[in-house]
Amino acid sequence: MAGEVWNRVNIPFPSAVSSVRVHFGSSTDEIVKNLWTENEKVLQLMRSEILQTEVRVLYELMYNLNNSTRGSKTFKALKQVEQCINRLKNMKLNVALQELAELCPSKTQRVLGIKAQECDVPSQPFLEWLCLKVLGAAQLMSCTLNRCSRAFLLSKQHMKLEEFLVLNMVITSMLSRLWVIFRGILVSLCTLYQQILMLLSEVAKAQPMPYLTDFSLPADLTQFLGLSDAILPSKQLTDIKKQKKKRPTVKVQNSRQKMNFKEDLGVAIERGADLDAHLKPFLKPLRDFTQSTSSTQKND
Repeated sequence: MAGEVWNRVNIPFPSAVSSVRVHFGSSTDEIVKNLWTENEKVLQLMRSEILQTEVRVLYELMYNLNNSTRGSKTFKALKQVEQCINRLKNMKLNVALQELAELCPSKTQRVLGIKAQECDVPSQPFLEWLCLKVLGAAQLMSCTLNRCSRAFLLSKQHMKLEEFLVLNMVITSMLSRLWVIFRGILVSLCTLYQQILMLLSEVAKAQPMPYLTDFSLPADLTQFLGLSDAILPSKQLTDIKKQKKKRPTVKVQNSRQKMNFKEDLGVAIERGADLDAHLKPFLKPLRDFTQSTSSTQKND
């Protein structure tokens, strides 16, 4: 898998023009508009201050635990999460997506393009190159989710053994928030990929300049990456707004009762006021992130 073009950190940029002038109608205008919207969603998630804060917390934990617990399984699992995040940074996906945003015509340019029946849009080589970047990033996001889940379970085992309770509380809280954020990025990348393919089909018909000769882009990103329903439920992609309003909850009546619920990353658990009081500092950033994401979608 490491030898695949889409799985490389540095994918060679095509030696061709990045934009071409094509016939521009209302259908193409709608495709470009949706593409720009989905691209902005991914950029907002990747640039969110909450994500950057959680990554800094991870780096601080790795630095402090390097000498004391570097031989433990939890530390090794956290190290794998850190490696996935560093690889994503080295891929410079945000730079590629920012370039896509600059190449897409603005609203004024699209209006003028419809009147003139032609407009400048990203070229086929650039779009195919960007698809490879998105494929690699989506694969990395899927791997990161698995690493976060494994580290979460290992840290939870230490909590059951009543070992390093405060430390493992911080680790599990951080991993839960990272899992939710990375899952949101993965869902957005899958939607963005479909929009890129739609524009790529239009551009390839008007100005064919194939960049990929030995690799065919998959039509379905979820099937290509083999994502499970637990990570990325395909049926709920169109109903994602309804999901955020109807989150599954598990109720616990009082603190003395035995808590027979199954912990799950990304699932809201409703507890009593006394139980939830010490978790508020950890749960508030996650709630703020969810609310900011839902409000962004409503504005769009």
